[in-house]
Parts: sequence; structure tokens; C-alpha cells
Amino acid sequence: MPELPTTPRSRWRRIAWAALLVGAAWAGLAGCAALDRQQRQWIFQPSDRSWWGGEAAAEGMQDVWIEFQPPSTDTPARLHGLWLPQARADAPVLLYLHGARWDVRGSAPRMRRMHALGFSVLGVDYRGFGRSSASLPSEEQAYEDARAAWDWLALRHGQSRRFVFGHSLGGAVAVNLAAEVDDEAGLIVEGSFPSIPDVVSTFRWGWLPLAPLITQKLDAGSRIARVGSPVLVVHGDSDSLIQPALGRRLFERAAEPKRFVLVDGGSHHNTNAIGQPLYRQALAELFGLQP
Repeated sequence: MPELPTTPRSRWRRIAWAALLVGAAWAGLAGCAALDRQQRQWIFQPSDRSWWGGEAAAEGMQDVWIEFQPPSTDTPARLHGLWLPQARADAPVLLYLHGARWDVRGSAPRMRRMHALGFSVLGVDYRGFGRSSASLPSEEQAYEDARAAWDWLALRHGQSRRFVFGHSLGGAVAVNLAAEVDDEAGLIVEGSFPSIPDVVSTFRWGWLPLAPLITQKLDAGSRIARVGSPVLVVHGDSDSLIQPALGRRLFERAAEPKRFVLVDGGSHHNTNAIGQPLYRQALAELFGLQP
């Protein structure tokens, strides 16, 4: 989810239910392709826009363009990113993977806070977001895009300690990437979940058997145990979009060494801001990082 969205919890949940219930109806009328397309649209909510605070925070960041050939298509792709370097050449590098709705500028305030903690930060837009290649995002495409950004960092900052960070939906993308590669120094996940079916199960009608209808599962829970580096899972105890229990469940499936940080008063959107002292402590103790 974005840094400061304008949709309250009730609307977000209505969107999620529409993705599933309307999609189920479409599946009966037009087949599984329509179901998949509707879910991709409603789960990712791709946009080329940001909110005003994100636009302001993105000012001064460097534009980055990543061109690559996705494995899933014959069409070359181009990703747009924002780069915020440190003055120190030996600074750790962070790949920032954002959640739904806004483009990468929407996460610029969170990127700046991670920069204040000592990281050089690259944030990227998946295809279908911002100025990246036009496409309807999907789980598979987001995984490919994250890997392309990681490879870009490896070529240019291969001697630096490189970390993967994901917020909300981006947490599932980050987990998949960290489980695939073997050169990450650590994984940081904030406000995320084990899978989309797990999120749906927390809704009012979560007892309904909808899981088989979900095509974009974003199943981080089945992958996080394969991550071969330390794992930091951060969640706000007042997160009403992704319940703290879901973050805890994801954490429990990770291998040691790992750390779970519950931020008192943290919502889905402000945990990164009010949790900075806890972040600083966890980064030092788990990863040995000092700003």
C-alpha cells in the first residue's frame, strides 16, 4: 500500500472483495482469463500518479532506467526507478519494492527514511506503474521486475552489501526475490502478509471458500523459509489493513536469524515513520549496520 493513501480501510476491503466476488461471477461468464485480469487490476491498482507528499519527497532523487528482457514475454521491458545514493562509497544498498496503487514516488518519504538509516536506496516501479513499460501488472511480472532491478544493482554496486525491502504487497515481492537470489545481505519486510488468501481470511466474510478463486496469491509464506540471509519483519500494532497477526505469521515461517518488531501505535502507513528508533536498533543488532 502507498505511504499515505486516501482510501480508508472499508473502501480498501470493498475493493478486495469486489476483486474476488465479481471476478468469480466473471469466471462463470467468460472463463478464468477474465477472473485473472480483474484480480490483477484490483489487487495491484496500477497508477502513474502519486500523492502530493510523495511528489515533494521525490524531488531531487535521480531517475534510473532499467531495460531488460522478461522471461515471460518476447517484448523488451523498461522500468523507471528513483535512486537516492549515500556520500559514502561503502554504504549498504537497499532495493525498495512498493505496494499497490501509487507509483514509486508515493513511497519516496519511506525511501528517504531508509536513506536516513544509512542506505543508498533504489525504488522501482513495476510494469504498469509510473513511467515503466505499460502493462497490466501480475504477480509473475512483479517478480521479474524485482529481479531485473536486483541485477541492475549487482552490476553497479556488486561490492556493496545489498538488502531487499518490501512494504505491504511489495513485501511478498521482496520475499520471492530474496528466496531466489543468494547474494542479498538481508531481507526487510514491513506491513506484509503470508499470502492474499490469508489476508482475505481476515475479512468479515473470510470464512467463505474463496481461496481457489484467487489467481494472484503472492504466497510469501511458502517462500520465506528459503531466504538465506537474516530477516527483519516490521509491523504496526494498529495496522487495520494488514493485521499484525499476519505479519507475525509470516515471521514465524522464516528461518533464523530473524527479528520481529511490533511498533506501538503504528498503522499500515506510519509504522516506518514512528518506528525509526526501533528500526535503527534492529538494523544494528540483526545486520550489524550503523548509520
